[in-house]
Amino acid sequence: MKKSWIAGRRADPATVKFRLIGLAHAGGGSTLFAPWRGAFGPEVEVCPVVLPGREARMGEAPYRSMEALIGPLMEALLPELDVPFALFGHSMGSIVAFEVARRAEALGLPLRQLLVSGRRAPHLRSRRPPVHAMENDAFLAAIGSLGGTPPQVLQDEQLFRTFMPSLRADFELNERYTPLTGRTLLCDMAAFMGRDDTEVSETELMAWREVTAGRFSHSVLEGNHFYLLDQPQRLLALLGRHLKSARDDRAVVID
Repeated sequence: MKKSWIAGRRADPATVKFRLIGLAHAGGGSTLFAPWRGAFGPEVEVCPVVLPGREARMGEAPYRSMEALIGPLMEALLPELDVPFALFGHSMGSIVAFEVARRAEALGLPLRQLLVSGRRAPHLRSRRPPVHAMENDAFLAAIGSLGGTPPQVLQDEQLFRTFMPSLRADFELNERYTPLTGRTLLCDMAAFMGRDDTEVSETELMAWREVTAGRFSHSVLEGNHFYLLDQPQRLLALLGRHLKSARDDRAVVID
């Protein structure tokens, strides 16, 4: 039996005026967004997406390509997109959020903002060789170098083998991804990264401005690729301002 694509206890629909749909990095799930619940007020519902192959959906086969994922994901999200909403994605989640955004706009849904983090723009090529097909030891070393994976997973061979299929699938999806057919976005957009992130440069982050005709801003915060895990408060404060802007339909001013 398939589990829900949205994790956690749901808010009373009568109180929800806005939703933030969250899409995590490769191998990630709802735990990334645990500190976010309630951070933006009672009328904003944070909805963490859990893809097949992790957390409560560990028994389901993970998706290995964007082409295979995007249809089922959009079908699952459609009931959630009945109020104004924003999309947030970190790393691999950024390109998933981008493809959801383009389909949402094509359907005339009330998308207000696309928020991306820790990834180069979708039309840029990666600067590093792919890792998804590496031998286990090399793959483990590559994952460890990125951070973000709990040490107990990396140090326990049996546990790592449990998570390996979804990790490999996510890296394959991310590394083989090229933008699907779709129009330039119209929504406002903001991009974020850690100052010491080796996976994306500021120039590569700023190239996201090329995918939307809406307003664009970017922010560089202290930290590495997983800056949002180490010190979430600064990011949450910025996101709060962006979401308030989206709800009020005002321009965003970044310090």
